[in-house]
Amino acid sequence: MATGRSSEALRLEGVRRVYGPAGNQVVALGGVSVRLPAGTFTAVMGPSGSGKSTFLQCAAGLDRPTSGTVFIDGTELNQTSESAATRFRRQRVGFVFQQFNLLDTLTVWQNVVLPLRLAGRRVDRTRCMSLLTSVGLADRLDHRPAQLSGGQQQRVAIARALATDPAVIFADEPTGALDTRSARDVLKLLADSVRTLGQTVVMVTHDPVAASYANSVLFIADGQLVGQLANPTAERVAERMTHLGELADRHSAVGQ
Repeated sequence: MATGRSSEALRLEGVRRVYGPAGNQVVALGGVSVRLPAGTFTAVMGPSGSGKSTFLQCAAGLDRPTSGTVFIDGTELNQTSESAATRFRRQRVGFVFQQFNLLDTLTVWQNVVLPLRLAGRRVDRTRCMSLLTSVGLADRLDHRPAQLSGGQQQRVAIARALATDPAVIFADEPTGALDTRSARDVLKLLADSVRTLGQTVVMVTHDPVAASYANSVLFIADGQLVGQLANPTAERVAERMTHLGELADRHSAVGQ
Protein backbone atom coordinates (compact mmCIF):
# COMPACT_ATOMS: atom_id res chain seq x y z
CA MET A 1 0.00 0.00 0.00
CA ALA A 2 1.26 3.46 -0.87
CA THR A 3 2.79 5.57 1.87
CA GLY A 4 0.95 8.59 3.18
CA ARG A 5 -2.38 6.87 2.77
CA SER A 6 -5.16 7.12 5.32
CA SER A 7 -5.89 4.07 7.48
CA GLU A 8 -9.54 4.65 6.62
CA ALA A 9 -10.15 4.07 2.91
CA LEU A 10 -13.83 5.05 2.76
CA ARG A 11 -16.26 6.85 5.06
CA LEU A 12 -19.88 7.80 4.48
CA GLU A 13 -21.59 10.07 7.01
CA GLY A 14 -25.39 10.30 6.81
CA VAL A 15 -25.40 9.93 3.02
CA ARG A 16 -28.85 10.50 1.59
CA ARG A 17 -29.75 10.42 -2.11
CA VAL A 18 -33.20 11.49 -3.26
CA TYR A 19 -34.41 11.50 -6.86
CA GLY A 20 -37.37 13.29 -8.42
CA PRO A 21 -39.22 16.55 -7.81
CA ALA A 22 -40.85 17.56 -4.52
CA GLY A 23 -44.04 15.61 -3.95
CA ASN A 24 -42.88 12.72 -6.09
CA GLN A 25 -39.52 11.84 -4.58
CA VAL A 26 -37.82 8.48 -4.37
CA VAL A 27 -35.38 7.97 -1.50
CA ALA A 28 -32.64 5.73 -2.90
CA LEU A 29 -30.42 6.12 0.17
CA GLY A 30 -31.89 7.20 3.48
CA GLY A 31 -28.92 8.37 5.53
CA VAL A 32 -26.20 5.72 5.36
CA SER A 33 -23.10 5.90 7.57
CA VAL A 34 -20.22 3.45 7.31
CA ARG A 35 -16.43 3.35 7.75
CA LEU A 36 -14.20 0.92 5.87
CA PRO A 37 -10.54 0.47 6.88
CA ALA A 38 -7.84 0.38 4.22
CA GLY A 39 -6.77 -3.05 3.06
CA THR A 40 -10.20 -4.67 3.32
CA PHE A 41 -12.55 -6.40 0.88
CA THR A 42 -16.21 -5.48 1.44
CA ALA A 43 -19.20 -6.88 -0.43
CA VAL A 44 -22.44 -4.87 -0.64
CA MET A 45 -25.66 -6.86 -1.03
CA GLY A 46 -29.36 -6.22 -1.17
CA PRO A 47 -32.44 -7.00 -3.26
CA SER A 48 -33.10 -5.26 -6.56
CA GLY A 49 -33.96 -1.61 -5.93
CA SER A 50 -32.48 -1.67 -2.42
CA GLY A 51 -30.06 1.20 -3.08
CA LYS A 52 -26.81 -0.77 -3.36
CA SER A 53 -25.93 0.66 -6.80
CA THR A 54 -26.71 4.18 -5.56
CA PHE A 55 -24.48 3.46 -2.56
CA LEU A 56 -21.65 2.51 -4.91
CA GLN A 57 -22.09 5.55 -7.13
CA CYS A 58 -22.20 7.99 -4.21
CA ALA A 59 -19.28 6.30 -2.46
CA ALA A 60 -17.17 6.41 -5.63
CA GLY A 61 -17.95 10.04 -6.36
CA LEU A 62 -19.86 9.24 -9.56
CA ASP A 63 -23.04 10.73 -8.08
CA ARG A 64 -23.36 13.51 -5.52
CA PRO A 65 -25.48 12.76 -2.47
CA THR A 66 -28.45 14.98 -1.72
CA SER A 67 -26.99 15.37 1.78
CA GLY A 68 -24.28 13.78 3.88
CA THR A 69 -20.55 13.47 3.33
CA VAL A 70 -18.25 11.02 1.54
CA PHE A 71 -14.52 10.69 2.28
CA ILE A 72 -12.10 8.62 0.21
CA ASP A 73 -8.63 8.20 1.70
CA GLY A 74 -9.35 11.12 4.03
CA THR A 75 -10.43 13.51 1.25
CA GLU A 76 -13.96 14.92 1.36
CA LEU A 77 -15.54 14.59 -2.08
CA ASN A 78 -18.56 16.86 -1.61
CA GLN A 79 -16.53 20.05 -1.43
CA THR A 80 -14.80 19.61 -4.80
CA SER A 81 -15.85 20.88 -8.24
CA GLU A 82 -16.80 18.40 -10.96
CA SER A 83 -13.44 18.83 -12.68
CA ALA A 84 -11.57 18.35 -9.40
CA ALA A 85 -13.69 15.28 -8.60
CA THR A 86 -12.86 13.81 -12.02
CA ARG A 87 -9.14 14.37 -11.44
CA PHE A 88 -9.41 12.80 -7.98
CA ARG A 89 -11.15 9.70 -9.35
CA ARG A 90 -8.47 9.28 -12.01
CA GLN A 91 -5.76 9.44 -9.36
CA ARG A 92 -7.30 7.68 -6.38
CA VAL A 93 -10.19 5.45 -7.51
CA GLY A 94 -10.32 2.28 -9.60
CA PHE A 95 -13.39 0.75 -11.25
CA VAL A 96 -14.33 -2.75 -12.39
CA PHE A 97 -17.70 -3.14 -14.13
CA GLN A 98 -19.83 -6.10 -15.16
CA GLN A 99 -19.35 -5.35 -18.87
CA PHE A 100 -15.56 -4.79 -18.60
CA ASN A 101 -15.65 -1.34 -20.33
CA LEU A 102 -12.44 -1.95 -22.25
CA LEU A 103 -11.79 0.09 -25.39
CA ASP A 104 -12.10 -2.26 -28.37
CA THR A 105 -9.57 -0.38 -30.50
CA LEU A 106 -6.80 -0.57 -27.88
CA THR A 107 -4.56 -3.50 -27.05
CA VAL A 108 -4.41 -5.11 -23.61
CA TRP A 109 -1.33 -3.05 -22.76
CA GLN A 110 -2.91 0.20 -24.00
CA ASN A 111 -6.10 -0.43 -22.00
CA VAL A 112 -4.13 -1.04 -18.80
CA VAL A 113 -1.97 2.10 -19.06
CA LEU A 114 -4.83 4.33 -20.24
CA PRO A 115 -5.80 5.56 -16.72
CA LEU A 116 -2.21 6.63 -16.11
CA ARG A 117 -2.09 8.55 -19.38
CA LEU A 118 -5.46 10.21 -18.67
CA ALA A 119 -4.17 11.28 -15.26
CA GLY A 120 -0.99 12.68 -16.80
CA ARG A 121 1.17 10.26 -14.86
CA ARG A 122 4.30 8.44 -15.91
CA VAL A 123 3.71 4.86 -17.01
CA ASP A 124 5.67 2.55 -14.73
CA ARG A 125 6.27 -0.23 -17.24
CA THR A 126 7.69 -2.59 -14.63
CA ARG A 127 4.66 -2.23 -12.37
CA CYS A 128 2.16 -2.57 -15.23
CA MET A 129 3.97 -5.62 -16.58
CA SER A 130 3.94 -7.13 -13.10
CA LEU A 131 0.18 -6.54 -12.85
CA LEU A 132 -0.45 -8.20 -16.21
CA THR A 133 1.73 -11.12 -15.18
CA SER A 134 -0.23 -11.44 -11.92
CA VAL A 135 -3.52 -11.66 -13.84
CA GLY A 136 -2.05 -14.23 -16.24
CA LEU A 137 -2.00 -12.06 -19.36
CA ALA A 138 1.68 -11.24 -19.88
CA ASP A 139 1.53 -13.12 -23.19
CA ARG A 140 -1.53 -11.18 -24.43
CA LEU A 141 -0.16 -7.62 -24.45
CA ASP A 142 -0.87 -6.98 -28.13
CA HIS A 143 -4.28 -8.67 -28.19
CA ARG A 144 -7.45 -6.61 -28.44
CA PRO A 145 -10.53 -7.28 -26.26
CA ALA A 146 -12.36 -9.14 -29.06
CA GLN A 147 -9.53 -11.68 -29.09
CA LEU A 148 -10.00 -12.49 -25.39
CA SER A 149 -12.54 -14.48 -23.41
CA GLY A 150 -14.88 -12.73 -20.99
CA GLY A 151 -12.79 -13.86 -18.05
CA GLN A 152 -9.60 -12.57 -19.67
CA GLN A 153 -11.25 -9.22 -20.41
CA GLN A 154 -12.27 -8.86 -16.78
CA ARG A 155 -8.72 -9.66 -15.69
CA VAL A 156 -7.49 -6.87 -17.98
CA ALA A 157 -10.04 -4.57 -16.31
CA ILE A 158 -8.69 -5.50 -12.87
CA ALA A 159 -5.10 -4.82 -13.96
CA ARG A 160 -6.28 -1.47 -15.36
CA ALA A 161 -8.00 -0.62 -12.07
CA LEU A 162 -4.82 -1.46 -10.12
CA ALA A 163 -2.48 0.46 -12.43
CA THR A 164 -2.92 3.81 -10.66
CA ASP A 165 -2.48 2.26 -7.17
CA PRO A 166 -5.91 3.61 -6.15
CA ALA A 167 -7.12 4.16 -2.61
CA VAL A 168 -10.26 2.12 -3.37
CA ILE A 169 -11.42 -0.15 -6.17
CA PHE A 170 -15.18 -0.16 -6.69
CA ALA A 171 -16.46 -3.28 -8.43
CA ASP A 172 -20.05 -3.39 -9.71
CA GLU A 173 -21.21 -6.99 -10.24
CA PRO A 174 -17.76 -7.88 -11.65
CA THR A 175 -18.63 -11.56 -12.15
CA GLY A 176 -22.17 -11.06 -13.50
CA ALA A 177 -21.21 -11.80 -17.13
CA LEU A 178 -18.79 -14.66 -16.41
CA ASP A 179 -18.98 -18.43 -16.19
CA THR A 180 -18.36 -20.07 -12.81
CA ARG A 181 -14.66 -20.80 -13.33
CA SER A 182 -13.85 -17.32 -14.70
CA ALA A 183 -15.85 -15.74 -11.87
CA ARG A 184 -13.84 -17.67 -9.30
CA ASP A 185 -10.57 -16.54 -10.92
CA VAL A 186 -11.67 -12.90 -10.90
CA LEU A 187 -12.80 -13.01 -7.27
CA LYS A 188 -9.53 -14.64 -6.24
CA LEU A 189 -7.63 -11.86 -8.02
CA LEU A 190 -9.58 -9.19 -6.15
CA ALA A 191 -9.02 -10.96 -2.83
CA ASP A 192 -5.31 -11.39 -3.61
CA SER A 193 -4.96 -7.67 -4.37
CA VAL A 194 -6.26 -6.97 -0.87
CA ARG A 195 -4.02 -9.52 0.81
CA THR A 196 -0.77 -8.93 -1.11
CA LEU A 197 -1.02 -5.29 -2.25
CA GLY A 198 -3.00 -3.83 0.66
CA GLN A 199 -5.70 -2.79 -1.81
CA THR A 200 -9.20 -1.82 -0.66
CA VAL A 201 -12.10 -3.30 -2.64
CA VAL A 202 -15.82 -2.48 -2.37
CA MET A 203 -17.93 -4.84 -4.48
CA VAL A 204 -21.65 -4.80 -5.21
CA THR A 205 -22.92 -8.30 -5.90
CA HIS A 206 -26.12 -10.36 -5.78
CA ASP A 207 -24.20 -13.65 -5.46
CA PRO A 208 -23.59 -15.13 -1.97
CA VAL A 209 -20.65 -17.15 -3.33
CA ALA A 210 -19.00 -13.96 -4.64
CA ALA A 211 -19.65 -12.24 -1.31
CA SER A 212 -17.92 -15.09 0.54
CA TYR A 213 -14.57 -13.94 -0.92
CA ALA A 214 -14.89 -10.65 0.99
CA ASN A 215 -13.77 -9.89 4.55
CA SER A 216 -17.23 -8.57 5.39
CA VAL A 217 -20.64 -7.97 3.83
CA LEU A 218 -22.84 -4.89 4.14
CA PHE A 219 -26.57 -5.50 3.67
CA ILE A 220 -28.76 -2.73 2.26
CA ALA A 221 -32.56 -2.76 2.10
CA ASP A 222 -34.97 0.08 1.34
CA GLY A 223 -32.08 2.54 1.13
CA GLN A 224 -30.84 1.70 4.64
CA LEU A 225 -27.81 -0.15 5.93
CA VAL A 226 -29.53 -2.95 7.86
CA GLY A 227 -26.74 -5.33 8.75
CA GLN A 228 -23.12 -6.40 8.48
CA LEU A 229 -21.52 -9.85 8.46
CA ALA A 230 -17.84 -10.51 9.16
CA ASN A 231 -15.96 -13.52 7.77
CA PRO A 232 -18.86 -14.50 5.51
CA THR A 233 -19.59 -17.89 4.03
CA ALA A 234 -21.95 -18.37 1.10
CA GLU A 235 -24.39 -20.20 3.36
CA ARG A 236 -24.46 -17.49 6.04
CA VAL A 237 -24.84 -14.75 3.41
CA ALA A 238 -27.71 -16.57 1.71
CA GLU A 239 -29.43 -17.13 5.06
CA ARG A 240 -29.07 -13.45 5.97
CA MET A 241 -30.45 -12.38 2.58
CA THR A 242 -33.65 -14.33 3.21
CA HIS A 243 -34.30 -12.18 6.30
CA LEU A 244 -33.47 -8.77 4.82
CA GLY A 245 -37.11 -7.71 4.81
CA GLU A 246 -37.38 -8.35 8.54
CA LEU A 247 -34.12 -6.49 9.17
CA ALA A 248 -35.35 -3.50 7.16
CA ASP A 249 -38.64 -3.42 9.09
CA ARG A 250 -36.77 -3.60 12.40
CA HIS A 251 -34.40 -0.82 11.30
CA SER A 252 -37.34 1.40 10.30
CA ALA A 253 -39.09 0.77 13.61
CA VAL A 254 -35.97 1.75 15.56
CA GLY A 255 -35.65 4.94 13.53
CA GLN A 256 -39.23 6.05 14.23
